[in-house]
Amino acid sequence: MIWLTWRQFRTQALIGLGALLLLAGYLVVLGLDVHHAQQDTLAHCSARADCTGPLAAFADRYGLRTDLLGYLLLVAPAVFGVFCGAPLVAREFEAGTHRLVWNQSITRRRWLAAKLGVVGGSCTLAAALAALLLGWATGPVTAVRGARFEPVAFASHGLVPAAYAAFASVLGATLGLYLRRTVPAMAATLAVFAVVQLVVPAVVRPHYRAPERTAVQLTAPIVANLSKIGTYGDIGGLRVPGGPWVIDTSAILDESGAPVGHSDWFQDCMDHSSLTDLPGCLADHRIHVEITQQPADRYWTFQFVESALFALLAAALAALAVRRLRTRAD
Repeated sequence: MIWLTWRQFRTQALIGLGALLLLAGYLVVLGLDVHHAQQDTLAHCSARADCTGPLAAFADRYGLRTDLLGYLLLVAPAVFGVFCGAPLVAREFEAGTHRLVWNQSITRRRWLAAKLGVVGGSCTLAAALAALLLGWATGPVTAVRGARFEPVAFASHGLVPAAYAAFASVLGATLGLYLRRTVPAMAATLAVFAVVQLVVPAVVRPHYRAPERTAVQLTAPIVANLSKIGTYGDIGGLRVPGGPWVIDTSAILDESGAPVGHSDWFQDCMDHSSLTDLPGCLADHRIHVEITQQPADRYWTFQFVESALFALLAAALAALAVRRLRTRAD
């Protein structure tokens, strides 16, 4: 059965292997360049009291490539599910070749297990290797940014890409078993996987551990890096030193905890300060915000929990596929 499955999916396997080798080669070259640039940056600023500026320039230099590679690895599990998982069983039903196999000594359960094991296992291994190389290659950039909890960074590093790939492959195979047509199974796999990838980060992930509530002083550098400062003190894009996941942020507050949005001094800063002077003007009034956060040291806990969640979903889908296979007469 393993040899037969390989024969059926050797085209996808060879294309995937070629793509993985190309990606691995690029990541090795990029990683050597990134690590050399990091060492060079640290060596040149070792005599300075503060390396923040040079390290920020280093992160900006490789930021775009890091983001694009993160998006690539985010999409990869969906590709595995659509082009490897969905045709896995559906194509057999369309061609009628499943009857030939079932009339031999191969049981239905063994037939399905071999397919899921070979194809799903290969996709999972490919995603794990790509995530490992990406983490090594772009690790220094991610460390400087301190944004490992950002959705794309979280989903493309660590353990979760392999769990996503396993889930997507089994999802495609299960939908193919139910729909029995390749193209509808591919479309359904893409749709379901996309919904899951939107719902889990927004609804499920924040509750793996109870979040913490704390206050963050808005210094001039923090204010300068905000993506939004509203007319009445609401802000966006807050990045806290240490890299926690900021789930919710209050409006800007003064020392007494009162909102500053309608105060005269705040409006004066907003109306009469240049973009360069605005961070200092606001920070001089000792402002802060209250945030709901997941501390940075929970990163690997969240990685393990989410990987286990998708592994359980994959196991549940596999059990559902086995049950469906046993109850069908043909």
